[in-house]
Amino acid sequence: MSLLRFLIRILVIIGAACGAARSFAAPPATAPLELRVLGSGGPGAVGRAASCYLVLIDGTARILVDAGPGSFARLGEAQLSLSDTDIVLLTHLHVDHAGELAGLFKARAVSGGDAITFRVWGPAGTGGHHEGAYFPSTSRFLELLFGPRGAFAYLQDFAAPISLQAHDIPTQIQLSPVPRTIFNEGGLLIRAIAGHHGDAPAVIYRIERAGKSITFSGDIDAQGLPGLRTLAKGSDLLVFNSVVLDPPGSPAILYTLHTPPRAIGELARDTGVHSLLLSHISPAVEENRAAVLDSIKRSFPGPVSLAADRMRVLP
Repeated sequence: MSLLRFLIRILVIIGAACGAARSFAAPPATAPLELRVLGSGGPGAVGRAASCYLVLIDGTARILVDAGPGSFARLGEAQLSLSDTDIVLLTHLHVDHAGELAGLFKARAVSGGDAITFRVWGPAGTGGHHEGAYFPSTSRFLELLFGPRGAFAYLQDFAAPISLQAHDIPTQIQLSPVPRTIFNEGGLLIRAIAGHHGDAPAVIYRIERAGKSITFSGDIDAQGLPGLRTLAKGSDLLVFNSVVLDPPGSPAILYTLHTPPRAIGELARDTGVHSLLLSHISPAVEENRAAVLDSIKRSFPGPVSLAADRMRVLP
């Protein structure tokens, strides 16, 4: 045997041994609470999937927060499964937050397993108390998609029987000034409070597990900040949607829908959150990220980062 062939054989044997050692190595300890970003963008087709997050509880993907377009593909790219996901939290029903729900539900259905029950929370509809565009309640939205005469009625028993438990959260700020507990089982606590996003009914969520917490602002304007201030207090991680620049850097209409960087920094400081993740990134924020971060850091001394699709965050 030539010296070269001998050396190659030795390297192959060493490589196989290392591979075997890796395969039998103890898996890394799982965190009680983990965030995976499936969509970090907004409504524009600019390379990011729209808003969508998976929250893992003790290493298991249990909670889907929003379901924006493009998140279906990111789910596969991240090699994640919805096979254990049973909780869905919708911040509001704009397309860039709810437009991929049917695709993700079907992905869950074909992942195998027995009958599926999704517990879905989201905003109540506009009804007669809201000026502006009409929005159905979350329960009506799900009925229009998956009900007996819904657009995707076939999906209820396509690959596995799917049942939906819909819960409408009141979004009139004056009637819902304090957080409400919407889920509290097995050490997992989820609370919600009314947000405000122009004429779209909106909800803010906080998830807690084993002393760790994540708060999701959703799209929020100045009228929704008091509720967020209450719910986010002391959060380990605040996921804050960042769309506009400080005035007058963005079109005036956008300030009636979103929160500018300086106000984000002030709220993060006042609530004592430990870290801040900016998401729902617009092209304006992408192009001016240094200015956005500088503005926030004038008030908030903690870690601040911009979300990216497939990002993993441990609060």
